[in-house]
Amino acid sequence: MIHRSSSHLRLLFAIFLIAIGALSTSAEAQNSLKNTVTTPQVRAELMAHAPNGIAPREPVWVGLQLTHQPEWHTYWKNSGDSGLPTQLEWTLPPGVMAGDIAWPIPKKIPIGNLANYGYEHTVLLPVPLTITPDFKPSLLASELEVRLKAVWLVCRKECIPEEGEFALKIPVRGSTGINGAAFEAAQKAQPQDLPPGSSLAVDGQTLQVSVPGLPAALRGRTLEFFPETGEVIETAAPYSQAWVGDVWTARVPLSAQRSQGPASMPVVLVGGEEGARQGYRAEARVTTPWPPAAARAEVSPALQAALAGNAANTADTATGPNLSLIAALLGALLGGLILNLMPCVFPILAIKVVGFARHAQDRQARRVGGLAYAAGVIVSFLALGALMLALRAAGAQLGWGFQLQSPAMVAALALLFTVIGLNLAGLFEFGQFLPGRLAAMEARHPAANAFLSGMLAVAVASPCTAPFMGASLGLAVALPTAQALAVFAAIGLGMALPYLLASWLPAVARWLPRPGAWMDTLRRFMAFPMFATVAWLVWVLGQQSGIDGAGALLALLVAVSAVLWSLTLAGRTRLVVAALSIAALALLAGTIGGTVVAAAPAGTTAAAAGERWQAWAPERVDQALAAGQPVMVDFTAAWCVTCQYNKKTTLANASVLADLAAKNVQLLRADWTRRDPAITAALARLGRSGVPVYVLYKSGRAPVVLSEVLGVDELRSAIARL
Repeated sequence: MIHRSSSHLRLLFAIFLIAIGALSTSAEAQNSLKNTVTTPQVRAELMAHAPNGIAPREPVWVGLQLTHQPEWHTYWKNSGDSGLPTQLEWTLPPGVMAGDIAWPIPKKIPIGNLANYGYEHTVLLPVPLTITPDFKPSLLASELEVRLKAVWLVCRKECIPEEGEFALKIPVRGSTGINGAAFEAAQKAQPQDLPPGSSLAVDGQTLQVSVPGLPAALRGRTLEFFPETGEVIETAAPYSQAWVGDVWTARVPLSAQRSQGPASMPVVLVGGEEGARQGYRAEARVTTPWPPAAARAEVSPALQAALAGNAANTADTATGPNLSLIAALLGALLGGLILNLMPCVFPILAIKVVGFARHAQDRQARRVGGLAYAAGVIVSFLALGALMLALRAAGAQLGWGFQLQSPAMVAALALLFTVIGLNLAGLFEFGQFLPGRLAAMEARHPAANAFLSGMLAVAVASPCTAPFMGASLGLAVALPTAQALAVFAAIGLGMALPYLLASWLPAVARWLPRPGAWMDTLRRFMAFPMFATVAWLVWVLGQQSGIDGAGALLALLVAVSAVLWSLTLAGRTRLVVAALSIAALALLAGTIGGTVVAAAPAGTTAAAAGERWQAWAPERVDQALAAGQPVMVDFTAAWCVTCQYNKKTTLANASVLADLAAKNVQLLRADWTRRDPAITAALARLGRSGVPVYVLYKSGRAPVVLSEVLGVDELRSAIARL
């Protein structure tokens, strides 16, 4: 019974993977668009203002309004010492063009010994639309459809990258003026252009600013100074200012890390009290040569030096790249072996033990099965590796475990393992639903069953990163394609090696129990680890898509279970119950697709991390190191079982937490549950391509990358050396 059901199961799994591979990408693209996105930190709304309708030479404005929670802020076009400006990507019909953001005047936001330029409370970022004669609205739908993809960074003490997709339809005829007050306020908040004549001159390590033409009402008053060009001045440093007649002058310190040297620099001066601030913009000509600029750094100089030191320490410089490849292959082989001991692979282990026990006395069948299983594992690792490398070459920021960053794939695997669990529990046999000829053909090819069981094992194991695998995978993505695929094949060989040896060594067969009734009992017991895996996947989806996504998936699993049960009935009852169950399943499938793939609100992970662990952002690492504070980063994901184990054990250990507190270590958690290019890039700089990764940073030292299966003693020893 076991071999027939499990073999049909493998066949279903292969068909299922082909279908999911074709559909998972399109499912994520079906998120419903709307004009408002709300997160715990920001409410973002796409707004429009067309007081005279949509026509050439008529004023038409669109804009993104960001309403911040108290103490949170987003950034101006020059974000200052850290941060990123909000980015707007428009999709418009032919004949309509979007201009640049008309940035309102910013506010200087001090953070420690740094300073940023940005916005608090509520700000509208307006963008003018140009309607050309080529715009031809449809006669059936006389509307202008505007679509926007926006990306913004919202910060308090921690920073959270967020994004949203918006859609809005503006009537072509008639007035759209409901948001007129907001756009009028945004227009008043924009700096007014000053006449030519402003200048900048470099004098040693200061920038001398001279701006004539300001209103007489401002003369003698202290003004705020905002350069539109970043990486020129010391943003947080105080500067002196004075009036020489009707000319405002200032001496502003140059940044020691200055990377810009423009021929002219737009600057914004702001005067007035809070609530009545007015800005003025001048295009200042630079009248003196710039001194040599520092090289542009994506991270702070101290961190850049530390990362370079880490790369030097991890590379094998003694004997060149050939030995590095050999080390990567050995690490991959050893990591694949250890992968069999990871908790995510447990549901497969007992099924394989049953299979070996069944063929314990049949040497030929045992050997063929072992080879086929190994081939299935190796081919699956090669396929996953090739797909990851191809997508990275196409520009996607992906790493190991990327498939489980897709909510659609997580839902699909939960569905697959539910079906497997119901089959193992004895609810149904796949032979009941297959034509007799197909079942007979499948039974004549047990090697195919073993091959597909190897694919299933990789599907379950792929979220895990075992010790020694991390460095090998990190090196693999930087190697030529053939060498990189050899590393993935070595991981597969390592994972399959115990079963391959067991199938070819007679001594192992003598240790296996003889077939008997215990096999059916074990089979039914193994349904529970499968259901436990489903519970974990539902939790993962909840982390990705919120409680609505998890609830929708549970409803789908119940409906699928009802359909399978109905097919085991007889007579008219089977037809009636099956029809009702399939109708319910179709109704659910039509309504929950968008719910399952929808992203959970950004910031959920930060809130769940608690007060001790804060959300990771590159600038947070830089800021802590600049202040002399060591940092520990936990690169994690909800679908990574090893990550969750370490989080509940070593990272929750009282002595570890006491050591971290004693050293005043800043704790940051980088959640990679959903795709995040910034986290992928940070992992790549550390020579890693998957999670978990645990890193200790200290200013002036190379980052210390710890083991994937993190031990208390190892972590306490590393903390003591900070």
